[in-house]
Amino acid sequence: MKTLFHFGSKTKRVGKNNSYFLLASCFLTLAAFSQEKVQDTTKVNQLDEVLVSAVRVTSKTPVSFSNLDKKDLQPRNLGQDIPVLMNFMPSVVTTSDAGNGVGYTGIRVRGSDATRVNVTINGIPYNDAEGQGTYFVDLPDFASSVESLQLQRGVGTSTNGAGAFGASLNLLTDSYSKKSNGEISNSFGSFNTRKHTVKFSSGMLNDHFELAGRLSDIDSHGYIERASSDLKSYFLQGTYVGKTTLIKALVFGGKEKTYQAWYGVDADMLHNDRTFNYAGMYTDALGNTQFYNNQTDNYQQDHYQLHWNEKVSENWSTNVAVHYTKGKGYYEEYQEDQSFSDYGLTPIVIDGTTINTTDLVRQKWLDNDFYGTTFSANYKKAKWDILFGGGWNKYEGDHYGKIIWAQYASDSTLGDHYYDNSSTKTDGNVFAKINYQLTEKFSLYGDMQYRKVRYKADSPETGKVDDTFNFLNPKAGVNYSLDAQNNLYLSYARANREPNRTDYEGGNVKPEKLNDFEWGWRYATTKTRININGYYMLYNDQLVLTGKLDEVGNPIRMNVGKGYRLGLEAEAAFQWEKWSLQPNFTVSSNKNIDFVYDTGAGLQNLGNTHIAYSPDVVGGLITTFKPVKSFQVSLLTKYVGAQYLSNTNDQNAKLDSYTQTDLNVRYEIKPKSVFKSIVFSGLINNLLNEDIISNGADYGGGYVYYYPQAGINFLAGVTLLF
Repeated sequence: MKTLFHFGSKTKRVGKNNSYFLLASCFLTLAAFSQEKVQDTTKVNQLDEVLVSAVRVTSKTPVSFSNLDKKDLQPRNLGQDIPVLMNFMPSVVTTSDAGNGVGYTGIRVRGSDATRVNVTINGIPYNDAEGQGTYFVDLPDFASSVESLQLQRGVGTSTNGAGAFGASLNLLTDSYSKKSNGEISNSFGSFNTRKHTVKFSSGMLNDHFELAGRLSDIDSHGYIERASSDLKSYFLQGTYVGKTTLIKALVFGGKEKTYQAWYGVDADMLHNDRTFNYAGMYTDALGNTQFYNNQTDNYQQDHYQLHWNEKVSENWSTNVAVHYTKGKGYYEEYQEDQSFSDYGLTPIVIDGTTINTTDLVRQKWLDNDFYGTTFSANYKKAKWDILFGGGWNKYEGDHYGKIIWAQYASDSTLGDHYYDNSSTKTDGNVFAKINYQLTEKFSLYGDMQYRKVRYKADSPETGKVDDTFNFLNPKAGVNYSLDAQNNLYLSYARANREPNRTDYEGGNVKPEKLNDFEWGWRYATTKTRININGYYMLYNDQLVLTGKLDEVGNPIRMNVGKGYRLGLEAEAAFQWEKWSLQPNFTVSSNKNIDFVYDTGAGLQNLGNTHIAYSPDVVGGLITTFKPVKSFQVSLLTKYVGAQYLSNTNDQNAKLDSYTQTDLNVRYEIKPKSVFKSIVFSGLINNLLNEDIISNGADYGGGYVYYYPQAGINFLAGVTLLF
């Protein structure tokens, strides 16, 4: 079974002065107005835009969103995962199992973990159909093949895949290149981290065809003991470009081997040996503590996509895509004193003694297929912008376990499965979105999606499941242009979401419901950009994180009745001749309403409690100095407020606030021959060497575990372009 990202954020207290300074800087910066043009980060090829138009939004859509493009990602793309590269976006909190941003990483948006963040790649669903999480560890260095990404906060607009209960993340892969080019990129850093990337493009052949590709290899020992990562990935794209046609065929994927690091450390170990890793620990025959050297997670995932974009007429454009994803892998672990009966084995007698337990090494496998189609048609004329779309996808997954070694093998034979179960999930949706310019100042937005989901599973953990869900998700909003620079908006969105596999294992089978109200102000001129957004997300039967993890690191959730998230987000971009500032902050209140807790002796109503893993304050500030075109240095600061690890307001399981500061440097030279450009990049993470803890788990009864992050560490790289 694949493990889910671990989310949350906690840490040693850095001190209130730092957080106040950051927030004050954000407020002061929001009050300033620069005199230089802010660059538009959303420009990509027009035909490529059709590819993701069904899931992306513009400033005319009444939702909260932020964009990053290739030039934003490149300076810091030195081996860390996509969630880590998104760390400084509004309302975002990230974490890393290995402690240095390589391997398994996690992201939360507005306090919602990755199982509630809808992710698409070129409009194709990427979330695991059963677990609903996202695993960028299976696509290492994918940022090197991303043209742009858009993060919609809240429910957002209708998209393919599971409903967005915290955010939607839409990734667009590389556009085509008219000229041939190549790139060799190498980076090295702390904890024996290294990344090697080779890219190429044939350029336009016969003015219509392009072939492009990438190979990447990332290795790291990790900050946490034995939290190593061995990651490989590839990306191959063939493109046909006609006057009104864009056809893309893509094959990409990755293979990962990571030493397990999802257990965390308890409070005593945190203070005495914060890099300690319990994974693989066992006692040998002499009573000595040992660590199994292959306590690893192993998985390969291959994606196939075919997109046909057609501009049918001046008013009509269409997109049709088919896709297939193959995933297969296992995690391997040493287990002590396992009962024969749990593995279908027969007790044995040795020298008159009955043996019914054994030490063993097991593998738990997942072999799955995910395939389907997405489609959309866009009509634009005069006051109308209408989009019709939908998709149909099917998941087929086999789960099975094998014993590859045992102290006492009983009657088992090589290759035996000690469990076998399978599951299927079909997910179909259709939607329509309309933007109508009612008057010169008023525009109306409407969006309706119908989604049908059927999930079937049969295993000892889930029981026999055969559930069908029918969801109707309406959305509506209005934009009002005060003038050419100021825009106000108001929107409402309804979302419904089915439980995931782990919820069924825990007995939670209720779908959750969300009413999302958003309102905001956008200010944009050639001089500056400011976005301020308020939100009220009202949940019913919300599946909140309990703070507990299952044996493979999956977060355990529970239905808690009603709850809400009420907040204010602000982000801005300002640019002077040599300086630029990008501040953002979120202040929020995140509560369970009349939370009922099972104490073991009975039920207790705790009243309104804080939702787990939901800080009240999150802020970021990127300050960039660019004295000349070829050189820039950026100081990046992130503040994450205090948060609880469970929903009971237990002060002993509360994570203190923290501040992280990174320093990023980029220098480019352009030789007169051989290479078009040589780029040197450097990144110092946690510049102030704070004791950061970005995640945790609370199992109740004082059993709290923490996930420390690395102190000051660095990455440095050089990229050759030709």
